Amino acid sequence: MTDSKNINNPVGQGGGQRKRLSRAERQNNGPHRNLDRQNAADRKAELVRKMREKARAAEAAAQASDDTAQS
Repeated sequence: MTDSKNINNPVGQGGGQRKRLSRAERQNNGPHRNLDRQNAADRKAELVRKMREKARAAEAAAQASDDTAQS
């Protein structure tokens, strides 16, 4: 009996037929990874938004102090 070296050719492996795995699934990058990526993108967008708000507030404060110094 020959042992299979190919994961998609389960000859000699017990348990009956097995699902053919795509390359991404074999690398553990299945459909769940899309949700993980989306969550990461959402978190990054929120972080960027907060950083921009802080930068605008700091810029406005600097502008206000410049205006009072000139008066």
